[in-house]
Amino acid sequence: MKLFSYNVIDTPIHKLSGLTKLICFFFLTFAVMFSYDIRTILGVMIFSFVILRISKIKYSQIRLMIIYVLIFLVTNAVISFLFSPEEGVAIYGTRHDLFNWFGSNKVTLEGLFYLFTKFFKYASVIPLGIIFLLTTNPSEFASSLNSVGINYKAAYAVALTLRYFPDTQRNYQDIGLAQQARGLDLSHKAKFSERFKNAVLIVVPLIFSTLDRIDLISNAMDLRGFGKKKKRTWYTARKMTRLDYLALFISAIVFFGIISVSVFINQSRYYNPFI
Repeated sequence: MKLFSYNVIDTPIHKLSGLTKLICFFFLTFAVMFSYDIRTILGVMIFSFVILRISKIKYSQIRLMIIYVLIFLVTNAVISFLFSPEEGVAIYGTRHDLFNWFGSNKVTLEGLFYLFTKFFKYASVIPLGIIFLLTTNPSEFASSLNSVGINYKAAYAVALTLRYFPDTQRNYQDIGLAQQARGLDLSHKAKFSERFKNAVLIVVPLIFSTLDRIDLISNAMDLRGFGKKKKRTWYTARKMTRLDYLALFISAIVFFGIISVSVFINQSRYYNPFI
């Protein structure tokens, strides 16, 4: 299964300009990162899952990505608790002890609420990133960046970066299948140490094939005179439509709504249910 690979599907999200999706992503991500209000964070999460549903992105496409993200989020929460178990008490200004966890250290309701908020704060951004990566044509996105004044060389570098992930994964799978045909065991039947060692053996030829591909693309671009002119045309350029302006309007409303809740209602970035 390909990760970070653009899928051509006829949905309202796929019809949006790449620039529109980038601006919407920044609007929603910044709003979530600014606020520690669990109510608005869960609201954005529900909204992002609705958009994910509209995008017709199947769970099988993102299953591995979700597993990696969950492992990271759980690890982050555990480390945050171990190194700063009193963070919630310091933030909310109250203390409700639940039980002892190690010696005189206590697990507090404030600490758990802070970790709960932080966990969903990061988790709510993941669907937004998935939507952007899996519904945006790299070339069309590069043309959108160039249309707002970004140098086309930088825009083209972004497009190549977005194309790099699925290409690298495909090369890894091809090399892995070739190695397995030669007797290299990468199945779950093998020990973890053996699978890890065999995976490392795949990484080495993957690095060399990637470097060779970079050299090939660079030579091809030089032979075609890339970068000689100040401007260039784009085959995949897309004009802004009403749907784009509607998406920008909704994202802006969500952004200013979350900021307003923090500034005028909570009068803080944190929602404090303990006062």
